[in-house]
Amino acid sequence: MRIARFVIDGASDSTPLYGVVQGEPGSEQVAVIKGDPFFQGLTPTGQVHRLEDVRLVAPIIPRSKVVGIGRNYADHAKELGNELPTEPAMFLVANTAVVGPGDPVILPEWTEEVSYEGELCVVIGRICKDVPAEKADEVIFGYTVGNDFTARDKQRSDVQWARAKSFDTSSPLGPWIETELDPEDLSLVTRLNGKVVQDGTTADMVFGVRELISAVSQAFTLLPGDVIMTGTPAGVGLVTEGDRIEVEIEGIGTLSNPVVRR
Repeated sequence: MRIARFVIDGASDSTPLYGVVQGEPGSEQVAVIKGDPFFQGLTPTGQVHRLEDVRLVAPIIPRSKVVGIGRNYADHAKELGNELPTEPAMFLVANTAVVGPGDPVILPEWTEEVSYEGELCVVIGRICKDVPAEKADEVIFGYTVGNDFTARDKQRSDVQWARAKSFDTSSPLGPWIETELDPEDLSLVTRLNGKVVQDGTTADMVFGVRELISAVSQAFTLLPGDVIMTGTPAGVGLVTEGDRIEVEIEGIGTLSNPVVRR
């Protein structure tokens, strides 16, 4: 099931709504649901909109946090000259970094080296702590596509990665949340201006989704709507103003964002 968050352009009330995306590509519709599915379930309102008539926004603005995982693909760690971690390397991302599909990623004035990182993201469905890996599926709401834009120069110079990883607009998510997905071996492809620059599979993760949820929940209490970004395969590179980045993950869809400098 695909759960989208969207607004109706031109409507007097611009409050985002949630809905279930139904149908085949080219004829998809969004069936509106009541309230917030993280707390109120999936109750249909009877309202239906054509997907082309709405504007998708970030499928979730995390209530408390985004947890990033660094160096979780061996080939990516190697390309940056890093050793593989012996346990998940975690960092926090501010929820103000989150934007949605089609939203611009704004390059800050204080960096000259921003790179893309296409990633599978896990959305947590209920409050949890110290989750055993074998029970991780019980706390997953679903999966979405993410792009972990990183200011590489500041990542190298700063003691912490907060500025490099959390600047405004640096964490696009979308286009929706897929609730029925096996994350073990999914194709992940990133395109820069239409050219494939990352072509990997989640099967190559150092730590799988269930291991990550267990490890992260030992460090932090996870709340409904929290997001874990699971790392990126090799092929990361820099972006410049005017670029467009697309991240496509098998079974979910494509997240596309332009890059601007203001």
